[in-house]
Amino acid sequence: QVQLVESGGGLVQAGGSLRLSCAASGRTFSSYALGWFRQAPGKEREFVAAINWSGTTTYYADSVKGRFTISRDNAKNTVYLQMNVLKPEDTAVYYCAADSLGIATIHRQRYTYWGQGTQVTVSS
Repeated sequence: QVQLVESGGGLVQAGGSLRLSCAASGRTFSSYALGWFRQAPGKEREFVAAINWSGTTTYYADSVKGRFTISRDNAKNTVYLQMNVLKPEDTAVYYCAADSLGIATIHRQRYTYWGQGTQVTVSS
């Protein structure tokens, strides 16, 4: 069992930056793949970024490529999402998720464990 708790969301102006963190419980954190997803009001939850168990493979949605960076610190049981050059269309609730298979994936249904989400609001 893995429990995930996101933090770091908030209100920021367009062009600004935020770093989201997701702290995980459980001794097997280092074997899990991790992903970030987001959900805007009235829209489906969509993939943002993913990282494999060792941090050597990452994937990004086209909409965030070059602006967002996913990373992990297995010693701290934490995954991060550095978000730069934020745009109003990045406004959403951001969720982290864990997949016990350890292989990074963009597919939402592969993730077993989910956090409660953190709100990111980007003003124009």
